[in-house]
Amino acid sequence: MPASGLMILATLLFATMGVCVKLASELYDASEIVMYRGLVGMVLMAVITRQQGLSLKTAVPGMHLWRSISGVAALSLWFYAISQLPLATAMTLNYMSSVWMALFLLGGAVLLGAQRLDWRLVAAVLLGFVGVALILRPTLDQRQLWHGMAGLLSGMLSAMAYLQVTALGRAGEPELRVVFYFSLGGAVAGAGITALATGSLHGHTLRGAALLLAVGLLATTAQVLMTRAYAIGRPLVNACLQYLGIVFSFAYGMLLFKDPLTLHATVGMVLIIAAGLAATLLRSRVAPPPKDSQFNPADS
Repeated sequence: MPASGLMILATLLFATMGVCVKLASELYDASEIVMYRGLVGMVLMAVITRQQGLSLKTAVPGMHLWRSISGVAALSLWFYAISQLPLATAMTLNYMSSVWMALFLLGGAVLLGAQRLDWRLVAAVLLGFVGVALILRPTLDQRQLWHGMAGLLSGMLSAMAYLQVTALGRAGEPELRVVFYFSLGGAVAGAGITALATGSLHGHTLRGAALLLAVGLLATTAQVLMTRAYAIGRPLVNACLQYLGIVFSFAYGMLLFKDPLTLHATVGMVLIIAAGLAATLLRSRVAPPPKDSQFNPADS
């Protein structure tokens, strides 16, 4: 299958995972879903690593720790946002990670004393935040606003985790090991948060267990497809195709959850997609994408 086909299938699987997360949130807390997602990912990565004759031993445990902290926090907030917001809205806010990356790039340029800034990148960042303002309209009540802010924060933390994944790749860590330790972090953090918040796990039903298994399998399969797409395809084309996940989520939300299609939210999502694409294009001209740029940390 060509890279474009792999990428489209991966985004469809990620959107389908979002549906499963939203359904599972009726039965489990977000921290529990993160925990079970991590457990499934751990098992799958351990099996694949063993089959390929690789070792899970790492010489940079501290880097994996910080990557896991930011990535698991992003994942937890994203799952929480999916449970409380329309599916497409939660997906869009998480995909703000490209815009956050542009903002980090601008901030680094300022700190390093750059003589001039790329105002096209500044415009992309501002455009993205205009989109956020349209989605998170001031007329929302405080509770809804918090849900939206959780989704927005998940995108920012995803961008931070992306930087850490980049550093791990440059340190020579293979992708399977990175995903394994991220899954381990998710399982441990999810269990810890659940213990502190409720002190117990929800009981399982056949439907609930199937949804949890589906979340883990869909996420891992999509990650493998995305990894392959970036290995054989053009990074910029793949980054653009990744935004199809919002379109798929829109369709799922309207068909399955009767999510409202408001003009403000639609325009906001279009602006965020445009800003993300512009930021990705401009960043690719600043520096070549790293070897492991295929990872969206919140989806790993």
